[in-house]
Amino acid sequence: MNPVTNFPNRRSFLQTAAGFALGSAAGSAAAPLAFGADTKRRYPYACSTINYSTLSFEEACKRIAALGYEAVDIWHSVGSSMKCPHLEYIGSTLKAEGLMKVLEQNRLKLCGFSVYGTSYAKYAELLGQCGGGVAVRGSCSVSGSLNEDMKKFIESLKADIELCEKHNSYLLIENHSGNALLNKLDSLKAFVDINKSGRLGIALAPYHFLANKESVTEAVRVCGKQLGFIYFWTNEPGEKQMPGVGSVDVKDWFPALDSVGYSRYITPFMHHEPAPDKMDELHRRSLKYLKNLEQQR
Repeated sequence: MNPVTNFPNRRSFLQTAAGFALGSAAGSAAAPLAFGADTKRRYPYACSTINYSTLSFEEACKRIAALGYEAVDIWHSVGSSMKCPHLEYIGSTLKAEGLMKVLEQNRLKLCGFSVYGTSYAKYAELLGQCGGGVAVRGSCSVSGSLNEDMKKFIESLKADIELCEKHNSYLLIENHSGNALLNKLDSLKAFVDINKSGRLGIALAPYHFLANKESVTEAVRVCGKQLGFIYFWTNEPGEKQMPGVGSVDVKDWFPALDSVGYSRYITPFMHHEPAPDKMDELHRRSLKYLKNLEQQR
């Protein structure tokens, strides 16, 4: 297949989300991106449910919708320090029909599943039953040559990519700092050059590029059409991780996204969230800040 140029654009993705056929996997490929570079648009916004991990999934959705978000990124627990029961609860209790009912009640779309701490394979069928979408996971550790490690890693995803084909979904690999394989700009370049699957792409976490003192806008441009998800997440302590709350200026991120034809959700984000009422306040500030930046560009 060609490199990732067929992540669903906003219109086709929302149409798909609005017309789910529960219990069946949509077999046709999503529509390709079909617009030129430097096209300004209004981006849709999604909220990661881990920011409301102390609440039930139903209550989290009510708050997320009340804040003005259009979609949810549903999280699985990540180790002992980041507990989020939402995806496990959906898989064991709500199932696809129950999930779509909650989203419909709150007029929310499904952004995707974040499957850190578990596997895409465990939730592939569920995602397909919800019409398909994206699943976000991490990479692996570096063991030797970057290019050789990247080839082996991408080859190891063959079974997951086949599941993506079956369930009309996309697997996105998130960058991380430290010893992660997908880490710095050179690793993004290696991934983009080696990846030939239309079902595999990148979920960009600027927090880690800022930690590496590398350019977020350059990272966006390197990802190009293989970019399927982005956290708007800055590398500052505590609540300042939320854009518009801390001091990191993210205004250049929007033109960079425009230049590569990105059309999916923007997800304001932080880890180790405060209590829900405070989290609400931070999201309101962040959304206001980001939407103002969009208008100014």
